[in-house]
Amino acid sequence: MKAIYQKNLIKVALIWSGCFVLLFIMHTMLLSPQKNLKKKLEMQLAEKEQLYNSAFRMSQEGIKVQLKNQIKELQDELGNFVIDFEDSANLTFDISQLANERKVGSFSIKTKDDRGGSTLPDCEQLNEDDIEIRFTTDNFNQFTTFLNALERHQPVIFVDKFTMSRSNHSDEGHKVSMSLSVFVKKRRDS
Repeated sequence: MKAIYQKNLIKVALIWSGCFVLLFIMHTMLLSPQKNLKKKLEMQLAEKEQLYNSAFRMSQEGIKVQLKNQIKELQDELGNFVIDFEDSANLTFDISQLANERKVGSFSIKTKDDRGGSTLPDCEQLNEDDIEIRFTTDNFNQFTTFLNALERHQPVIFVDKFTMSRSNHSDEGHKVSMSLSVFVKKRRDS
């Protein structure tokens, strides 16, 4: 009786194991892709709900006015960082004026040869103009006041790098070389 019982038990175990393997294969082939599809659909639904909610908020008149004011503020703030292409020629004069006011010696300024400026990646309306200046200064305080005046200039002038060489003679000034850059609106072709 025990042998028949063991045979039947082995048969039942093999049938259950076969069914389990068969069900597992069916699950992975049929239900797993549906779970992935369900996740994708839930993500798309969440995106659409977010778009709907933002469109609904935009349609409200108070939000429109608030967004227009925010855009105007951001455009005004952009003016602190960007110079018009037509005004970029005056920038070298402004920098020279700052140097004269700070009484730095042997001042020279040189802009990059191409007046279009270097193109910034992912930026359709802005270029970057590079400016090299060289001058001599009597002391560190004179240098720092000139540097401070450059950094406070409107629109903003970025000091990329500078080098300062100490003078061997007390009657000569210390030599300074600076690389500056500014953001310039691209020229509008008519």
